[in-house]
Amino acid sequence: MEGYKLIASSSPHIRSEENVSKIMLDVLIALIPAFIASIFYFGFKSIILVAASVLSAIITEVACQKIMKKPITISDFSAAITGVLLAFNIPSSAPIWIPVIGSAFAIAIGKQVFGGLGNNFINPALAGRAFLMACWLPLMTNFEAPVGIDAIATATPLAIMKGTAETGAQLPSMMEMLIGRIPGCLGETSALLLILGGVYLIVRKVISWRIPVAYIGTVAIIALITERSLNGMLYHLLAGGLMLGAFFMATDYSSSPVTSKGKIIYGIGAGLLTMLIRELGGYPEGVSYSILLMNVLAPLIDKYTSPKLFGGAKR
Repeated sequence: MEGYKLIASSSPHIRSEENVSKIMLDVLIALIPAFIASIFYFGFKSIILVAASVLSAIITEVACQKIMKKPITISDFSAAITGVLLAFNIPSSAPIWIPVIGSAFAIAIGKQVFGGLGNNFINPALAGRAFLMACWLPLMTNFEAPVGIDAIATATPLAIMKGTAETGAQLPSMMEMLIGRIPGCLGETSALLLILGGVYLIVRKVISWRIPVAYIGTVAIIALITERSLNGMLYHLLAGGLMLGAFFMATDYSSSPVTSKGKIIYGIGAGLLTMLIRELGGYPEGVSYSILLMNVLAPLIDKYTSPKLFGGAKR
C-alpha cells in the first residue's frame, strides 16, 4: 500500500477549457451585429460614442485596480463589455461626455467598489445607465431618427403606445421594428440582430436559455392580456430594450441566480416588473429598472431555490 497514495484536491473536480476571457469574447462577438446596425442607422457618431464608453470603462478599471493595489484584469474583456452595453443604452444624440461619465460610474461604483468581477451584485452597465437617467434625463431621452427617416419622427414606439409622444406620431411597421429602423438607443433598436446574438450565446452555452425565455415569455403573456391584440404584444416585445436586456444584461453571471429554478423565477420577476412600469409607471420603458430590482433579489432567490445537500439533516 505504500506505493499507492491517494491524492485529494479541492473542488471543483470537473475541468473546463472555458475561462473569463473566452466567455467575454463570445459576448462581444454576439454584440457585433447590433453594433454594425447602430452605425448603419445612426452614422459615425455611433462609433465615437461606443469607443468613448469602452475607453472610459477600461481606463477606470485600471485606475481603480491600481489605487486598490489589485492585479490589472482588463485583458478579460469584462470592462470592454460594460462599456459597449452602456453605450448601447444611450441615444445617438448624447454628447460624448455622457458615455464617458456613465462608464466610469459603472466600473467604479457598480463593479470595483464591491470587489471587481464576480462580486458586483448589480449589472454595472445598468447601474451606469440609471445614474445617467437620474442626472441628465433630457439628454438620455432625446432620441434621433435613423438615417433616412423624417427627422421629426423621433418618438420611440413605446412612447407612442403610452401616449407620451408628440401629437400625430405614428407607430412604425412591424418590419421596421424587427430590423431596427426606429428611434431609440444605439444598440437596442434591432430586435432581430439582438435575438441572433442571444441565440449565439445560448448555442455556445455562454448563457442559459431560462432567463431570456422566462423574461420575454412573461412580457408576451402580460402584453397580450393588457393590449388585447397580437400586434400590441409584438410591439412590446420588439420595442425598447427588452431583447438587449433579456439576452445580454439580465444574464450577467454575478448579478443573476445560479440555480435553474432561480433563473426562471428571476426572469418571470423581471418580466412582471417591466410590464408594471410600462403600463402603470410614468416612464414608457421599464427594462433597466426591472433588471436592477431583480439583481437585488437574486441572492434571496438562490437561497430558497438551492437544492438540499445530499445526506444533509433537515432544518
